[in-house]
Amino acid sequence: MSIDESSLTGETSPCSKSTSPQPTSTNGDLTSRNNIAFMGTLVRCGRAKGIVIGTGENSEFGEVFKMMQAEEAPKTPLQKSMDLLGKQLSLYSFGIIGVIMLVGWLQGKRILDMFTIGVSLAVAAIPEGLPIVVTVTLALGVMRMVKKRAIVKKLPIVETLGCCNVICSDKTGTLTKNEMTVTHIYTSDGQHAEVTGVGYNRHGEVVMDGEVIHGFSKSSISKIVEAGCVCNDAVIRIDALMGQPTEGALIALAMKMGLEGLQQDYIRRAEYPFTSEQKWMAVKCVHKTQQDKAEIYFMKGAHEQVIRFCSSYSSHSQTLPLTQQQKELYQQEEKYMGTAGLRVLALASGPELGQLTFLGLVGMIDPPKSGIKEAVAALIKAGVEIKMVTGDSQETAVAIATRLGLYSKGSQTLSGEELDSLDIQQLSQIVPKIAVFYRSSPRHKLKIIKSLQNNGAVVAMTGDGVNDAVALKAADIGVAMGQTGTDVCKEAADMILVDDDFKTIMSAIEEGKGIYNNIKNFVRFQLSTSIAALTLISLATLMNFPNPLNAMQILWINIIMDGPPAQSLGVEPVDKDVIRQPPRNVTDSILTRSLIVKILVSSLTIVSGTLFVFWRELQDNVITPRDTTMTFTCFVFFDMFNAWSSRSQTKSVFEIGLCSNLMFCYAVLGSIMGQLLVIYFPPLQRVFQTESLSVLDLLFLVGLTSSVCIVSEIMKSLERRKEKIPKQSKSFLDV
Repeated sequence: MSIDESSLTGETSPCSKSTSPQPTSTNGDLTSRNNIAFMGTLVRCGRAKGIVIGTGENSEFGEVFKMMQAEEAPKTPLQKSMDLLGKQLSLYSFGIIGVIMLVGWLQGKRILDMFTIGVSLAVAAIPEGLPIVVTVTLALGVMRMVKKRAIVKKLPIVETLGCCNVICSDKTGTLTKNEMTVTHIYTSDGQHAEVTGVGYNRHGEVVMDGEVIHGFSKSSISKIVEAGCVCNDAVIRIDALMGQPTEGALIALAMKMGLEGLQQDYIRRAEYPFTSEQKWMAVKCVHKTQQDKAEIYFMKGAHEQVIRFCSSYSSHSQTLPLTQQQKELYQQEEKYMGTAGLRVLALASGPELGQLTFLGLVGMIDPPKSGIKEAVAALIKAGVEIKMVTGDSQETAVAIATRLGLYSKGSQTLSGEELDSLDIQQLSQIVPKIAVFYRSSPRHKLKIIKSLQNNGAVVAMTGDGVNDAVALKAADIGVAMGQTGTDVCKEAADMILVDDDFKTIMSAIEEGKGIYNNIKNFVRFQLSTSIAALTLISLATLMNFPNPLNAMQILWINIIMDGPPAQSLGVEPVDKDVIRQPPRNVTDSILTRSLIVKILVSSLTIVSGTLFVFWRELQDNVITPRDTTMTFTCFVFFDMFNAWSSRSQTKSVFEIGLCSNLMFCYAVLGSIMGQLLVIYFPPLQRVFQTESLSVLDLLFLVGLTSSVCIVSEIMKSLERRKEKIPKQSKSFLDV
């Protein structure tokens, strides 16, 4: 009886079951429990009768579910950053507002007036629009991810991908296709051929010494393909396999050479089915057109078993006696192919089982998906580590990891048994050096993730089987496969890749970094405006000046700060260069030193310009509606230019495109129209205590307020130049 346990253990090859007792020493490893059939796995072939020893939560699937339920999803870095930022802003704002109210009261100003100004400032200072912007930005990110064939189940997870620095990926079905494919052929006369193409289809070629082999053009190759095709029970229909993956790979090989019809050319007289004990399969056939001639045997199986039935080998269309030297040569080649991670099958044919002619070896592997190698390279270049966690053997795992660029000369591997002997602390010390974890079970995957998180890593876990569910929930970002993923796996995941494309993770990381940048842009705009408003009122109060802005004007400025211009910063298109940025450190505050400097410089520019206008208009020492209107309009225009320069922290406004964000353009235009209504529409003039301004006044204000954008652009230019200098000096030192 053969059972496919890939959804539980991650093993590609079906597991043969028997009634023989299980040694106590191997009881802990799921893959070695050959006398137990697990609920939820698929029977490939054979029949058996069993005694139920566990149902529901007492089954292995149940154990995985219990572990998943016990695991709590961690708070995302964005949630932690927003919590901290909210507390800091509230504390500082209320402290400053309290001081302003106290000083004003001590100066003899009416307590009610100071209270009104205090409430207005509190409304303006606290960025109540921040939760809205964060939610809208994340929601738009989720919508964009749907277009890229990824379903995000939790909003904050999109941004978390931006600071992901480790991806733990399952091998089978995630990095590989979960389809066996022949990649190498070794003929009995010592010739090598490479096979291209993946999957159960005819797409691919057999190439020997640069020559494409098709049909019977090379008899040594065609004989191997013939044996593999005739000694076979699998069927491929419309690129779908019905049968064993190993046999499907041999049929696909025949299809690539145009020899799949050989299966119908023979009449099967007898069959010797494959068993885990004998490790070979043979059929006795006769050709349809030569039924009066002698029957012929075709055999495939493990090399050490097939070679026992062989007495000769084929060399350049001749049959020669099989010597001990030839046997050792074949054994050496079989070992070499095995160390490359290939599953090796030997093939033979002949008139009698003890007098077979050895034809050669085929090596097959569960190949990587197309485009995975490029995606892995891009992620590694962006500072993201990728670790393979699989239930497969060391040779197979290392071979795939090497092919994908995950495993290099200095990399290390770790087995499930070695993992069991280490605690979390010990594993945390060595886990950065490990590239491949093999023979791992669900509890091992969970332990790996915990040790990485213990080192401060933000971990994404990809997988498709039930065996991945617990780790998916424990990881900062759980990523499930949509097509091959099990329901338990999808339930535990934070994100589902609809088309099982690992490359989508790269797009998601890009999206996450872009979202975080947009939130930073909003915070910069909000805080620079809030600080400017607080500073303006504070200086006026401390210097015993009349307030340059009344309560209604402060509230109008707050509407602009939290309204359309601010909200539209959250929908700024993602910068294409963002993927090159390294993952951000989760311990870093959203308010970095660079951002604080930009906020303070913008605030100082706004306050200086607004106070200059206020001083210029207050020459007669009597405050009039014109004075406050000029000051008020100056502050609003400063806000508009400040919002424009906040669209990117590193690139010039002209570089990203003046109108690349149409929503922002409409929002700024609407805000300016609203400000003009406040100045020129009589009913609103009475409410905001404003009066009409001349065209020259407006032109003067536009010229002055554009200074905040100019200063910001100069700072960006200096910052970019500063970043280029270390890179140039580093490359000079390398030379």
